[in-house]
Amino acid sequence: MRVAPDILIYLLTMSVSVAFAHSRKSQERERRAIELEARLAQAKLQALRMQINPHFLFNTLNAISTLVHTSPHTADEMITDLSELFRASLESSDDQEITLSRELVLLQRYLAIEQLRFGQRLQVEQNIDPEIIEALVPTLILQPIVENAIRHGIEPQASVGRIAVNVGRDGNQIKLSVSDNGKKPFDLAIVANKQPGIGLANTQARLQQLYGEEQSFSIGDGKLGGWTVEINIPLRFAPVAKPVA
Repeated sequence: MRVAPDILIYLLTMSVSVAFAHSRKSQERERRAIELEARLAQAKLQALRMQINPHFLFNTLNAISTLVHTSPHTADEMITDLSELFRASLESSDDQEITLSRELVLLQRYLAIEQLRFGQRLQVEQNIDPEIIEALVPTLILQPIVENAIRHGIEPQASVGRIAVNVGRDGNQIKLSVSDNGKKPFDLAIVANKQPGIGLANTQARLQQLYGEEQSFSIGDGKLGGWTVEINIPLRFAPVAKPVA
């Protein structure tokens, strides 16, 4: 039996149409899956950041409550600095990445609070490469690391505590490091047991979510006598907005 050419053309056209419709549906499902995965990753990152803020707030309020009776003026200054820190933090609340310059403003707000607590017992040195000052870094990436160094390395000792914050370029990556001269037993326990506290654990998780295999996080011997936390992330700059004609 011979099939008419117009029937063959009809069947061929229907086959192509069905295949095309199936391909579009498959692409749509894939697009939705990618969007869902991105939303889940964003939600996880936001949850990790939300864990850091209450942790820091609890420590700061505890310090303020102590100073209210012994040094009301210092407590008042600390409350003002805390307000400024939260104001600056809220301006970046929806951003998982900000420029290094903005990140350093947040860090400086935090250090102002700690400087009131420790006075001359706390010395902080910052070495920042000016060429990457507008490069993108994770929001609040430095504060929890510095907080960890102060709380567990500097606070337990009676001598002067020193912290060095270094940010520079290493090829196509940014290298951020925080070193302290604190006591080693605590830091050594972190290295041996691989059980960092909230700040460091969240930092590692956020880096993995943001950059995958393009990042690294390590704890090792520091030049100041304590330990150094070192982070490497891809060097990227925010796109420059084109002027409106």
